[in-house]
Amino acid sequence: MSIHEFKAKSQQDQMTKIAASIEVAARQAIESQDLPGLFPTGTRVYITDMGTDSVDTLTAAAKRVYDLGYKPVPHFASRRLSTKAALETRIRRAAQEAGVTDVLVIGGGLERQAGEFSSTMEVLETGFFDKYGITEMGVAGHPEGSPEFSEAVAIEALRLKKGFGERTGAKLRVVTQFGFDADRFIRYSESLRQHGVELPVHLGVAGPAKITTLIKYAAMCGVGNSISFLKKNALSLTALATSHSPEGVVGPIEQHVLANPTSAIKQIHIFPFGGLKKSSEWLVDRGSWNLNTAHYSANAVAN
Repeated sequence: MSIHEFKAKSQQDQMTKIAASIEVAARQAIESQDLPGLFPTGTRVYITDMGTDSVDTLTAAAKRVYDLGYKPVPHFASRRLSTKAALETRIRRAAQEAGVTDVLVIGGGLERQAGEFSSTMEVLETGFFDKYGITEMGVAGHPEGSPEFSEAVAIEALRLKKGFGERTGAKLRVVTQFGFDADRFIRYSESLRQHGVELPVHLGVAGPAKITTLIKYAAMCGVGNSISFLKKNALSLTALATSHSPEGVVGPIEQHVLANPTSAIKQIHIFPFGGLKKSSEWLVDRGSWNLNTAHYSANAVAN
């Protein structure tokens, strides 16, 4: 094989790999010594809102992510928020002190409403994100459904958010909870258009981790179908002690996207339950991430 053929093949292989973002906790973003150089430049790094971190901590986490050359994407869990004034302060500091231009706004699960906000739309309609130059926004998708609301209610909520984006010029995308059924995720993503929700979809994927760890997180996150899937595939103590590889989920998704260039699926979002390093190594080994070039980042943040 000539050098030109090798380069052409490498470029083709890279084209078949779907881009990836990753998630970190705020304290992890501040304190982890592994973080510098662990991801490609420009990678979207979502910063989880655990409901216990102060605005100072959340701002410091986003600033460190930004300073390391990544793109910070802080979570805003609507039902955990207190007042409009506190929300504006948090958004202003994220934008002005940490270079935030992209956020994930979610409802906040089954938690009791803590303050003035009961839904994602109420947070979006404050206008604070636009006021401080935050133009990209992820909103939640639920391929496995939710115990909080019906599928019809979920679709209508996404239509409202799509309409918000069209009115304001905000660039919205759907970011889903993690799961393990690739076919179900693909059907969900492509069905959104039939319901009038023409938004790019970033599918949640659990990174490499032990089966027992994934069952624990699935239970914590209320992903019932994922728990059933995992238990069916962990029929022995030996299986429970082994590690789950995300390839069984990501491979079929990539093949679908390759066969359907107009697919709504644009990216995967990694939940690194088995550790940041393990997830990063897997993404690099499979060719989704290239730590030696910033070319990936331009593609990764384009949708």
